[in-house]
Formats: sequence, structure tokens, C-alpha cells
Amino acid sequence: MDKNKKNYKISRIILLAILIIILYSAYQYYQLNNFNDFVRSETNIYTSKFIRDSKIKYSKNKSYKIISEEYNDAMFYKKVKVNKNQPYKVTCMVKTNEVEPEDENNYGTGAQISIEGTTERSVAVSGTQDWQKIELIFNSKDREEVNIGFRLGGYLGEVKGEAWFSDFTIEEGIAEQDNNWKFACFIFKTTDVNINGKQIKLQVNQNDINDITNTIHRFETACKELSENKMTAKCDIYQIDTPLSKLSYDNQFGYFASAEDIENQIKDKVASSDYDHIFAIVDLRK
Repeated sequence: MDKNKKNYKISRIILLAILIIILYSAYQYYQLNNFNDFVRSETNIYTSKFIRDSKIKYSKNKSYKIISEEYNDAMFYKKVKVNKNQPYKVTCMVKTNEVEPEDENNYGTGAQISIEGTTERSVAVSGTQDWQKIELIFNSKDREEVNIGFRLGGYLGEVKGEAWFSDFTIEEGIAEQDNNWKFACFIFKTTDVNINGKQIKLQVNQNDINDITNTIHRFETACKELSENKMTAKCDIYQIDTPLSKLSYDNQFGYFASAEDIENQIKDKVASSDYDHIFAIVDLRK
């Protein structure tokens, strides 16, 4: 009888230990795969990995991580209700490791915020970069809900690498009623890019800068006169000495300066003022 009781106790201990292991494993799986109603989506299914990362994170909460060892377009997205014809701003923190677009000339691919099923997106972060804040500003138009996506890839192409997303926010703004518009006009004095193995350097001379400046001032005057003082345009002109070292490519329009190409040179100026529009003037004559 004592021996049976002893065996029974041992069996219970073993069963309890197994149960603890099962519960712990289930908890760990839940922690790793708890996406808080985010839907996982990818162009090439079963190619990318989606996890919650407790080791690499921006704040106390686990980050959302996408791993694409092969080229893919993958995202977490969540359906969000919005009011019609209202401006919204979505922000998040993003960190990347060896994010590489399949086509290096294809702009707009990388770690980004996007609206699923549309071309609306933030800047795309590629390469290996530490935590940084990115944002997407959009108008809901006639929509009552949108799928906000945190994406490793892009509408126009696929990438591989790793990306972490954290600290998501969405804010509803107020439709702008002010007719006094502020413009930031950036003149890139030098274009120094490598295209198909050939280094091309272009320089904006002082006569060009004078012509550009005069044209911008005429635009300010025309806005006021043509609207009969109902609209004004205030243009701040910045001359950028740092050479533009990268251009994006489009099959229809050829080479051009995309937001990603010029972001580093202009972001400090843009962040310090509330601009309605941004113009980038680049010499591409050859």
C-alpha cells in the first residue's frame, strides 16, 4: 500500500511537471505570436516570418518583427475606422537590418507604413538603421475604414531583410481651412550619382539659382493676384550643398528624385516648420 501511494505521488509530480511545461510552452508561444488583432499578409505565402520580439524593442512592449530571408512583400495590418474626408497621421518607430530591395532602382520599397491595397505610404527605410520615427499622412476621402499596414516590402516591389516596428499611433487632424500656404523649396546644387556604372556629376550654376529664385517669387505674387488676395503663398528657399547621391527610377518617366533620395538632406528643415508643400529642384539635364 505504501509503495502504491509512493508511485501515485511520483506519477502526480511527473504529471504536474508535464502540465507546467505544456502551460509554459503555450505561454511562450502566445507571447511570440500575440499580434493584437493585426493580420499577417505576404505576397509569397509562407516565405516571411512574423513574430513578437522581446529582445529587440523600442519601449517596454514587444516589437513586431518581420523576417524575409527571400524577397517578399510582407506586412502586419489592422482595420481602422475613420471619418470621411478627414486628415490622419500614422506614426511608428522602425529599425532595420540588411533590408535590401530586389531592384535597387525601385523607389518606395523597404520598411514603411502603408495603407493596404493602395499606393499611400510613408518613406521606405532600407539598409541597416537604428530606431527612427516614420509617419504617414493621408486623407480618408470617402472611406469609413482603412487597413493600416506596417510593411517590409512595397506596392512596387519586394525586399529581403529584417524589420522591427513599435509604438504605433494614429491621430485625426482638422481639415485645413487656412488659405495662407507655406512652401519649402530645396535647391540641390549638385547631383553626383552612379548610373549603370557611370559616374554623372551635374552642377546648378548661379544663373540657374537666380532664375529659380525669381520664378518662385513670381509664383508667390501670382497666387495672391490670381486669387484676388484669397490665397497667399510663402516660399522658404533652401540651397542644399550636400550632393544628391542617389536617384530613383521609373519605367515610364525615367530617373527622378524620390522622397527617400532627399529625405536626409531636408528632414531637419522640414521638422522645424509646418509646411503645406515641399518642392525639390534638381538638375537632371544631360
